Amino acid sequence: MSDMKTTIKSVSIDLFFRKGYFATSISDIARGSGIQKASIYYHYPSKEALLFHILKCTMDDLTDYLQQCLAGIEGIETRMRAAVRGHVRFHLQRQKENFIANSELRGLTAEHYREIVKKRDAYELIFQDLIREGTKAGAFPEGDAKILSYAILTLCTAGASWYKDGGRLSVDAIADIYERFILSGLKQGRLDQGGNC
Repeated sequence: MSDMKTTIKSVSIDLFFRKGYFATSISDIARGSGIQKASIYYHYPSKEALLFHILKCTMDDLTDYLQQCLAGIEGIETRMRAAVRGHVRFHLQRQKENFIANSELRGLTAEHYREIVKKRDAYELIFQDLIREGTKAGAFPEGDAKILSYAILTLCTAGASWYKDGGRLSVDAIADIYERFILSGLKQGRLDQGGNC
């Protein structure tokens, strides 16, 4: 990727995070990048293509990072702990991209939306397989793996909306809290237990 293309992407991430995708104009991006508006289109054919590029790179990086976190890890409980910690760390360390990925999907074309959702589904399947593996091994009680994965990932993704760099707790300290909470709930079988309303 060229230096200017990287600059445009970086500026766009900051603007989409602060202002939102729809409130950000190509002129805003060009101004922040120090180039003419027409020059943006040399690198990206449209604002939507730029959003898609950001979301695709974020999903690909997230999946690669999770695979790295799980590489060489033995034991289902240890693997689930590593997966939870990895997901939380990535979402806090790459806060802006992940916030955009979770809030601006509606800005994509139907084709690009389907491609991102396909990547997201494949990522969620990793957690579903871990849950099923844990249930089969007797580490976790029986439960709906798909719903449990949604509960875990929704909870662990939310940090991207409230985390403040340099705040009271470090990324690893927050990951510790999430890890203990998620594993405790999984092992006790409480995350998908219904009740009377």
